[in-house]
Amino acid sequence: MWKLLLIAILAINNCNAVLETDANTLVLLDNLAIRETHSIFFKTLQDRGFKLTYKLADDSGLLLSRYGEYLYKNLIIFAPSVEEFGGDISVERLAQFVDDGGNVLVAGSEKSGDALREFASECGFELDEEKAAVIDHLHYDVSDAGDHTTILTSALNLIDAATVVGSDNRKADAAPLLYRGTGLIADKENPLVLKLLTAESSAYSYNPESSVSDYPHAVGRNTLLIAALQARNNARVVFSGSLQFFADETFTMAVQYAQNGAFHKQAGNRAVAESISKWVFGESGRLRVASVRHNKVGESNPPEQAYTITDPVVYTIAIEELVQGTWQSFKANDIQLEFVRIDPFVRTFLKQTKGGSYEARFKIPDVYGVYQFKVDYNRVGYTHLYNTTQVSVRPLEHTQYERFIPSAFPYYTSAFSMMIGVFVFSFVFLHFKEEATGAGKSSKDDKKTQ
Repeated sequence: MWKLLLIAILAINNCNAVLETDANTLVLLDNLAIRETHSIFFKTLQDRGFKLTYKLADDSGLLLSRYGEYLYKNLIIFAPSVEEFGGDISVERLAQFVDDGGNVLVAGSEKSGDALREFASECGFELDEEKAAVIDHLHYDVSDAGDHTTILTSALNLIDAATVVGSDNRKADAAPLLYRGTGLIADKENPLVLKLLTAESSAYSYNPESSVSDYPHAVGRNTLLIAALQARNNARVVFSGSLQFFADETFTMAVQYAQNGAFHKQAGNRAVAESISKWVFGESGRLRVASVRHNKVGESNPPEQAYTITDPVVYTIAIEELVQGTWQSFKANDIQLEFVRIDPFVRTFLKQTKGGSYEARFKIPDVYGVYQFKVDYNRVGYTHLYNTTQVSVRPLEHTQYERFIPSAFPYYTSAFSMMIGVFVFSFVFLHFKEEATGAGKSSKDDKKTQ
């Protein structure tokens, strides 16, 4: 009996995919009725271990932090019409919350207030004008009221990143996504912005109650429905232009294209919303460095002072990924190691070993100085992994040089040949005496007789 109870407790704990330190989440609402109309989405969060605290967005008692410590790790803002946040919360405080590592999920609408617009601009997005909605005259649902703002967008318009939108949600035969809301425009110069979901090429964002007199701000696939930001500190922000995207009605209703009659028993919103919430709150796509080790080949520890030039080196790094609330070995084949002294002297791929860690073997360059082992892994959907280890590289000691360098044999030969040549020349010059000729001898004898 006790064994069965223990197994049940362990099973319940394993269902919580979120770490205990990341569970506290503040939910800001326009009104408490949203808690009921979006109950399925909130229940999926609670089932994964999140502790939700519901507050009105204009509540005068709102607090994000107390005594310098944040009370929440995550923030959900389902309050499109709020003009000004209450209590301690403001657009500046939200930006600081993200800078300090907090995660934010925001849902707007055609009637988004100034508070959400200002926060969106802080994150690199721009909400379309007030009352503007995404319109598509070719891809709309049969439930549309006639203004073609209840649109359907293909699952292929999701970002190609399984860690963000799920591995099974972006397929040609997947159910389309139902959307009713305003369009977003991303800052093209911001490399941190991710386009999670775009509209069809026939869509545009404009006020459906007025005729089109100016060129719309967002047209075709430039019309973003859901956008995201992963900051340099790995904090994440997801901004949806539709609060209806997360509603119970949208999660459960059947959809059908009005033009071609293609029918689906259920829209793909629920699965996509769950995958996006896992990503924005750090349950997926999260990496960390577990350990780093480097040493010379044949040794188990790094040198006490410095490596020597041309030493063969082994570098090992263990990288882990958060999966279902537990840290597991990360598997990839595109992780690179750089051995850097201002510029990389060595760049090589890390190979995964049987133990799950990654390893690289190379020879230290024949240039001494201060180097770094650097791993800089940045992929869409994953946290930015950056790790450096500084080491010193010294030249050879006097006793470590070769006695005779084979490549210098020609110079040795030329030097010794010159020495031998000088010796032979000196010997010949000093000891060789030229004998006198016969004519010279007779003339000397004649002088003596006279």
